[in-house]
Amino acid sequence: MTKRLLSFGHGYSARALAAELLEHGWTIYGTTRDAEKAEALAEEGVQPIIWGQGDIEPILAKSTHILISAGPDEAGDPVLNTYGDLIRDYAAQLDWAGYLSTTGVYGDHGGGWVDEETPLAPSTRRGEMRQAAEAQWRAVPGLPLHIFRLAGIYGPGRGPFAKVRRGTARRIIKPGQVFSRIHVEDIAQVLAASIARPDPGAVYNLCDDDPAPPEEVIAYAAELLGLPVPEAVDFDAAEMTPMARSFYAESKRVRNDRIKEALGVTLRYPDYRAGLQALAAAEKPEV
Repeated sequence: MTKRLLSFGHGYSARALAAELLEHGWTIYGTTRDAEKAEALAEEGVQPIIWGQGDIEPILAKSTHILISAGPDEAGDPVLNTYGDLIRDYAAQLDWAGYLSTTGVYGDHGGGWVDEETPLAPSTRRGEMRQAAEAQWRAVPGLPLHIFRLAGIYGPGRGPFAKVRRGTARRIIKPGQVFSRIHVEDIAQVLAASIARPDPGAVYNLCDDDPAPPEEVIAYAAELLGLPVPEAVDFDAAEMTPMARSFYAESKRVRNDRIKEALGVTLRYPDYRAGLQALAAAEKPEV
């Protein structure tokens, strides 16, 4: 039986998963709002769907799996708002459903550790919307839902190298601040492992083994590029957008034991050093 994934909001992480599944004969459908992105998806072997256009029911009716990457907004979850009735109609026939959330739902823990059993207490509006969206998806009857809470994502084309090269990177210093991260290839392998071992209702944290201060990551990226380490700027004095500043409102270390124990995952990039080294080698940056 052909396995078919319908990916709502087929972005960076979903494209990494699709690359793995296509090698194993899957059929992948991906929604996008952008016609140019639709052309790029088609070149990658994904069958593109322009968001809100045409009849998606025939595709959903023959899909075996769905992935939701689209983020919520003030109106709620856009996928359920647009296609909720259809998803409810076909939920019980799906083998697997995945929702990509964020570790931001845990809120601020002053650098302390959190795991999947930690009560949700988001401290930002974005985190609150994610918590609400998780609840919306849990409420869909019969849906074999798996929730994946992602830490900061990096990978090819996304990471500190571009800012360091441009000379716009800064090492923002906020004592005690740590973030968890995850390489996009590790996101893809965790999702694939979950598809192979479905456990409806499960929640997984997706992060590496080494929560670290952001200034360390910037400094290491500069070292790999052979460029000067960017200046250190005190957080309180730094000029930052409200969005950028909000990321520093939370500090926590996220545990990833469950993806290893329940899904048998061995991270390809267990810390940011391994991940950035691989990116530097692959990009062969011109310095």
